[in-house]
Amino acid sequence: MRRPTPLPAPDQGPADRDPAPDRGVEPPVRQVGPPRRAEAPVEEDIADRDDHLTAPLMPLWVSSPPRIDEPADIPVGEEEAPVGVREVWAAARARRRALRAEVRRFTARQRRRRMTWIVAGSALLLLVLGTLGVAYSPLFAVQQITVVGTSTLDPASVETALDGQLGTPLPLVDSSAVKAALVKFPLVESYSLEARPPHELVVRIVERTPIGSIQTPAGFTLVDAAGVALSTAPQPAAGHPVLTVTGGLSSPAFTAVGTVFRALPGDIRAQVTAIAATSPNDVTLTLGSGGTTVVWGNADDSPLKAKNLAAIMTARPGARSYDVSSPSTIVVR
Repeated sequence: MRRPTPLPAPDQGPADRDPAPDRGVEPPVRQVGPPRRAEAPVEEDIADRDDHLTAPLMPLWVSSPPRIDEPADIPVGEEEAPVGVREVWAAARARRRALRAEVRRFTARQRRRRMTWIVAGSALLLLVLGTLGVAYSPLFAVQQITVVGTSTLDPASVETALDGQLGTPLPLVDSSAVKAALVKFPLVESYSLEARPPHELVVRIVERTPIGSIQTPAGFTLVDAAGVALSTAPQPAAGHPVLTVTGGLSSPAFTAVGTVFRALPGDIRAQVTAIAATSPNDVTLTLGSGGTTVVWGNADDSPLKAKNLAAIMTARPGARSYDVSSPSTIVVR
């Protein structure tokens, strides 16, 4: 038969339990040996007990603390004045003003730098606009045209051809119109325009150098080294040699003639009365009324040949013929 399990002993009271050892307090000493005789309980005055264990706790608040959601004490008969829309707007405006003042205070240096750049840029823009406005205004209009660099060409006729530019501001002179007017003058090889404020336009002209007159079906045509016809007359032009070239103006012989004539010194060039060439290698010159012949050969080394010719003509004047076809060996007859 199974033995019944004994019930657990009832919990001991606080007085019967071993008190928890306090820090710094020695635990009670237990008696070893036979138990002592139980003594009669001694009645203690309740006042001798630990008052700190039995005394009631003092409340933290003497009176109930005010609740946050409860309104403050307002005297009886008085109420808060309602805040109007104007007061709200005034407060908002004051806050915006204060904020703007702070922003201005912290951005003063940046605003000064920006203002400096704006003023400088505006001044430069006004200067440019003012300059352009004055330059393109009638204050700088063309009132005088001056032609320089002409020797054969009549400058008055060129100025008359350019009268259409009078009254035009100097920066607006039409170069295309000037070119169209100067094309009518065959002697003009190149030109340049120069503006002299406030009212003068200078036209610098480089004339073509005529090398002689060549006979054509229309008469004697004065041409330059490029074969450009400068003028045509029934008789050869005075002061220019007569050209006799096989193959015409587009032949290699004519190109050699032009190269030789342009290489001559000015004093010898003025004495040339005729130039003949059947090929680029047999150019021959005729000097003066006496008919002195200069055998030139081809156009190679023309500057050196011209220098040697001038020297030999000075050393041996009055000769009938000078052969400079070989620059290193000059033959005089």
